[in-house]
Amino acid sequence: MSTRTKQVIRVVLGLGLAVALLGWGFPRFAHTTWGKVWEQVQMVSAWQSVGFLGLVLVGLGCYTFTFTGSLPGLSHWRAFIVNICGSSVSNLLPGGGAVGLAATYTILRSWGFKNRDVSTSAIVTGVWNTLARIALPIIAIIMLWVGNDGLPKALTSAAIVATLTGLGIFVAFVAILASERAAQTIGRGLDKLLAPLFRRRKRTMSIDALVHDMRLRINEVVRTGWLQMTAGMVGFFGFYYLLFVLIMHSVDVYLPLGILFAAFAIGRLLTSVGITPGGMGVTESATAVALVGWGADTASAGAGVVLFSIFTHLMEVPLGALGWLVWSMSPRVKGATGEDDADPIDDEAAVTAR
Repeated sequence: MSTRTKQVIRVVLGLGLAVALLGWGFPRFAHTTWGKVWEQVQMVSAWQSVGFLGLVLVGLGCYTFTFTGSLPGLSHWRAFIVNICGSSVSNLLPGGGAVGLAATYTILRSWGFKNRDVSTSAIVTGVWNTLARIALPIIAIIMLWVGNDGLPKALTSAAIVATLTGLGIFVAFVAILASERAAQTIGRGLDKLLAPLFRRRKRTMSIDALVHDMRLRINEVVRTGWLQMTAGMVGFFGFYYLLFVLIMHSVDVYLPLGILFAAFAIGRLLTSVGITPGGMGVTESATAVALVGWGADTASAGAGVVLFSIFTHLMEVPLGALGWLVWSMSPRVKGATGEDDADPIDDEAAVTAR
């Protein structure tokens, strides 16, 4: 079976699973029906929808600080365009992160950025995104504890797993930055672990050499841009949480802020599930189960989750289409698609590193 055939099968199965989870699983997990959910959705006015879209744009605008902090010379407007273009592709395909990263490479290269700089940006922003998402359940536990809202066992277990995972990623990342010996050790380990992924494709360098080659550049980006990148992530998730709360209130879900943040954290963590596009179906079902379990009305919780998914997931698709249109009309740097910077790092290695 060819690689292309496997990819097509994966896409079909992923989309089929997403449709099944949303159409059949979601209302059953939330103990409601799509008819009741739709009745609640109709409570939201057009003006409220405009406000929700505005918060999405502000959140995406905040993320440009993370992007520009990782790639010196990138403007906020261009960071916004490349982000919505990459996200729109990622949200359409199961495991679409690699495709989205390829789109990011194409756009940034057309603007004259070197492969070496784009590779470094991809790795650093990937680490920042991962650490931010696994930090959310930990913050949720703290909020629930401070508010005396109870600590559900499932969320506590998720926070423990997220903490251990986050510490592992953080320690490995810091070790790469601080010690060349540690970088080589981790690189050789990754090289052995990921070797099966490269059997059918020629590589220009090993993961071991990749870590060594990029260490100094990652050090420089983190040293100069860590505060800006962190502020961007905080703003991005902060405005998305505000959007989540306002949407829930618009459909009469009035739970303590700590509980709403816990449900929000669960959803954001599960967006990284690669079996469906952007975790679609999995994210909505888990978030609805959490809200209903904490006392929300079933139809209202389902409507809030659906609305939040529309504005933060599906809305990125038409935004991405506009982004691609803007990029297609933007000026290009002559010869930018070539390998003029003699970068020894191939795209597949960069995708894997992310």
